[in-house]
Amino acid sequence: MIIVTDPRVLNVFSVYPDEVRLRMSNLRSLLIEAASEIEGLSQLEETLKWGEPSYLTAKGSTVRMDWKPKAADKVAVYFKCTSRLVPTFRTLYDQALQFEGNRSIVLPLTGPFPYKALKHCIQMALNYHKIKHLPLLGN
Repeated sequence: MIIVTDPRVLNVFSVYPDEVRLRMSNLRSLLIEAASEIEGLSQLEETLKWGEPSYLTAKGSTVRMDWKPKAADKVAVYFKCTSRLVPTFRTLYDQALQFEGNRSIVLPLTGPFPYKALKHCIQMALNYHKIKHLPLLGN
């Protein structure tokens, strides 16, 4: 898989406080790993949307992630709020993940990292246009 990276993304990561940078770097690594395991996915684009690190694929829905000083104790992974993504994630992982409305999964800066559930959600988003017609996005 080819990863096309906008250098501005690394600049955003460089200004996060240390604890935030660690969690965001873990999220970025998980996202790249999740993308690399999607059959037929040949390219992942890493760019900025609204100043936030964002990840795009040809057959997927954009995944964004960021930390905001006004919610300093958590980071969020954002999805298109009009899609079926977050409602499906909530059905599948209500006990494992925390959500804000129909737009994001929120993660505390410290504590357990819900690796398996989060990875699966990211894979569904990056493959969304191929699976959006399936009940529970194919799960």
